[in-house]
Amino acid sequence: MTTQKRTVIYVSDGTGITAETLGHGLLSQFEGIEFRPLRFPFQDSEEKTKDCLARINEVRQREGERPIVIMTQTNADLSAILHQADAFFIDLFDAFIAPLEQELGARYTRAVGRSHGHANPEYNSRIAAMNFALAHDDGVSDNDLKSADIILVGVSRSGKTPTSLYLSLQFSLKAANYPLIPEDFERDQLPSRLQPYRNKLFGLTIDPEQLQRIRTERRPNSKYASLENCRYEVAAAEKMMRREGIKWFDTTSRSIEELAVQLMQELNHER
Repeated sequence: MTTQKRTVIYVSDGTGITAETLGHGLLSQFEGIEFRPLRFPFQDSEEKTKDCLARINEVRQREGERPIVIMTQTNADLSAILHQADAFFIDLFDAFIAPLEQELGARYTRAVGRSHGHANPEYNSRIAAMNFALAHDDGVSDNDLKSADIILVGVSRSGKTPTSLYLSLQFSLKAANYPLIPEDFERDQLPSRLQPYRNKLFGLTIDPEQLQRIRTERRPNSKYASLENCRYEVAAAEKMMRREGIKWFDTTSRSIEELAVQLMQELNHER
């Protein structure tokens, strides 16, 4: 069976993050299609926009199918230039801004990058949370753990770091993470530095076979990466979390996005 292939082009007069985030969400609903992304950020002049128009039409001629263009363009004149291309357009401003203007009785500002700018308090909050996550990654520091919104625990390479960083960047959470190591299992108790923060602890676990594959990429032919050791560490970590009453999540088949949303739901329930 031949896999269908389509080119999707993200165009924006800013970073393109908004267009790409929504585009990924939409296109992920279609199985059996390979989407090849092209990115054209910072299309903020007529010269750049006309060059982008030419590139879109080149894709159309080369592939024989219309590319899918997902765009955020605040300048109406530049948007009109882009719409001359022979492509299927998903224009996020056309789709959402006009109905919002009607509902709110207000005109939108046409400000480029407003959702990501330094003047946005949410931006500053995300940066502060990101700095916190980096400073408290992998148990490097236990300073100011009382300020953490969430502390992730689990064996090495179970997904703690990427999940912490995603929580900080996407939800502005101050997320720390701490590795559970063989010494903790030998002592058969939660690390003492985590004891005061039980209400902030959530665990991550993973299928031992998947853990072996991940660890083998880092340290091939080592005890650390052996299947026997991976099975021991995962079982010991789950036993400890079960005894300590720490709710845990299996990262084996969950995306970071899905895992982060589930953790957010748990935090909201706790609060």
